[in-house]
Amino acid sequence: MRPQLVIVGAGPRGAGLLERIAANAPGLYAGSDLDIHLVDPHPPGGGRIWRAAQSPLLWMNSHAEDVTMFTDETVRMAGPVREGPTLHEWAGLAGRTFADRRIQGRYLRWVYERAVAELPPGVTVHHHPRRALRVGGPREGRQQVWLEGRPRPLLADLVVLALGHLDSEPDDDQAELAAYADEHGLIHLPPAFTADSDLSPLKAGEPVLVRGFGLAFVDLMVLLTEGRGGRHEGDTYVPSGREPVLYVGSRRGVPYHSKIGYDWTGDRPPLPRFFGPAEVEALSAGPGGFDFRRDVWPLVEKELGFAHYHRLFTAHAGRTAMAWADFEEKYAAAADPAGIRALVAAAVPDPADRLDLTALDHPLDGMRYASHEEFQEGMRGRVEGDLSRRHDPEHSADLGVFLGLLSVYGQLVRLGDLGPWWHGFFSRLASGPPGPRLRQILALSRAGLLRFIGADMTVTAEDGVFRAASPTVPGFSAEARALVEARLPEPTVARARDTLLRELHADGAAETPDGLLRVDPADGRILDAAGRPHPRRFALGPFTDGRTPGAFTRPRTGGPAFRQNDATARAALAFLRGRAGRAAA
Repeated sequence: MRPQLVIVGAGPRGAGLLERIAANAPGLYAGSDLDIHLVDPHPPGGGRIWRAAQSPLLWMNSHAEDVTMFTDETVRMAGPVREGPTLHEWAGLAGRTFADRRIQGRYLRWVYERAVAELPPGVTVHHHPRRALRVGGPREGRQQVWLEGRPRPLLADLVVLALGHLDSEPDDDQAELAAYADEHGLIHLPPAFTADSDLSPLKAGEPVLVRGFGLAFVDLMVLLTEGRGGRHEGDTYVPSGREPVLYVGSRRGVPYHSKIGYDWTGDRPPLPRFFGPAEVEALSAGPGGFDFRRDVWPLVEKELGFAHYHRLFTAHAGRTAMAWADFEEKYAAAADPAGIRALVAAAVPDPADRLDLTALDHPLDGMRYASHEEFQEGMRGRVEGDLSRRHDPEHSADLGVFLGLLSVYGQLVRLGDLGPWWHGFFSRLASGPPGPRLRQILALSRAGLLRFIGADMTVTAEDGVFRAASPTVPGFSAEARALVEARLPEPTVARARDTLLRELHADGAAETPDGLLRVDPADGRILDAAGRPHPRRFALGPFTDGRTPGAFTRPRTGGPAFRQNDATARAALAFLRGRAGRAAA
């Protein structure tokens, strides 16, 4: 008769949910028994992505001081704040270290163990190192969670899906490329978590087409160079002779911006300013819904501009031609983008100090190079310029925009998923690689082992090979017998290889037009096609329309994942408390 809670997924999101359960239980669930079942084939805490069994060459994408699993007063939530150490405090690392992922896995394991230790007496955690296959049961009754290799299901009063990044079946384009590769003896590696990919078919000295220039590409680059015995000596790469030659391109055609390499000083921009809870509430309450480009993006653009210019005017006033108070008043009153552009042109003399989000999203638009080699030189100059700017505090308005992006993301998750464009835009500006990785890209380019293709990269399968081209370099194409899709699989419910999600989809769980699981933004309950929240099923993570930038976050930035975890934990505890009371009666 003890209440039963099943959490599927014991990685960072599951561990974070458990931390919030431990924080809220003394006030919401004291004095009652509860069994919590964690279902995950990987160890609790690190899960699949942060497991110990991966290359030490793979780094985190954040400074150690910018990674925490603990709440602070900036998180707007109903539950209590439980502060704890950041990664760098816990591990004794320098704050600006980019730790390898195995260290983060150990930190996450410690977070999990601390949460378990802080649960009230009578609350017991059981880890099941298996895959969950499906969830069944009536809406108003106990749920059944079927596990791989077990003849009987776990019975659950509530189920929370805290799954991370999952594998998926190929879409039509990927299926066609895979079929062509099979027919012609080629190599096609579909979107995947790079650490899980078998890279052995990519042979030394042979060309490899790579589509994708984000973090999955960085992992691929590292594993195919240093991972094969090469080494970096200063700005020079010394090859082992086992490396393939990577021809890489993407929609934007350039790497993500480098991580910013200096600390914040002075006052932070007062955010949110133009896009906060009131604006989100108004958008949500509109009778006809909202359109992202028409209704949301102007608010986002104004908010990011405010963050940028607040920093420019307050920290670099000598590069402005107007007092901040006057600019802020006129900026707030500007009713359209044209008015803002005119104000900025008058107040900020140097165009390099003005924020141009369109140019940031389309960095190579309209650019044409006469030859492939000319483009290589141009790209190296672009990457060098990005590294210089992102490590120069004279350009700290960029850090203001970064804080603006975090604030905006925290508001957007309340509106549900807004499509893949926003996530790509955010990642390009705010979630780029460590600076040393871009220096490695430069070294590999100079060594001839990395070749830039350009923007709007196309891949065709013809004449028994894969061929890549880009309008950035008219007339040039690269051909190879290997193609790697360097990105994570799209988190679509219908194509997920995870049978649990596919079964939920077949059982009537609602999905967005982009294929994400729809959840109630208030507490994460799974919605059906009629918009009804399931009383006993919750979901958190990148496969839902409440996805956030990550399961952990930068301290003192309001962490939307923490807010979601807290809301779900409190809703679950309130429900289970009622169940415990009925059982006792």
